[in-house]
Amino acid sequence: QVQLAESGGGLVQPGGSLRLSCAASGLTLNGAATGWFRQVPGKEREYVAGYSRTGGYTYYKDSVKGRFIISRDNGKNTMYLQMNSLKPEDTAVYYCAAGRRVITSSIRNQQAYDFWGQGTQVIVSS
Repeated sequence: QVQLAESGGGLVQPGGSLRLSCAASGLTLNGAATGWFRQVPGKEREYVAGYSRTGGYTYYKDSVKGRFIISRDNGKNTMYLQMNSLKPEDTAVYYCAAGRRVITSSIRNQQAYDFWGQGTQVIVSS
């Protein structure tokens, strides 16, 4: 049984930082592509960041480049999203995702992923 367990969401002021974690079980992240997506009220889920299946390549939505960092600790079988300089428009439910067969050209496509976390709420507000 594959499970992705998220943590780290919460309330933060604009300009602040949060670190989201996603611990995987039943799936080895080393060898899987991983990503973060988010969904804001009234909108469809959107891509935020991706981490390649191998090689450690990272990809970002333009609006979070320079502010967010996706990373992975294969020893802990855990993926992370470090979010800095947060803005109110970053408010969303954030989801981690993983897939064994995601190719680079599909890493931004949520339909390419096999497994999803439950989502964690991030609220950026003063």
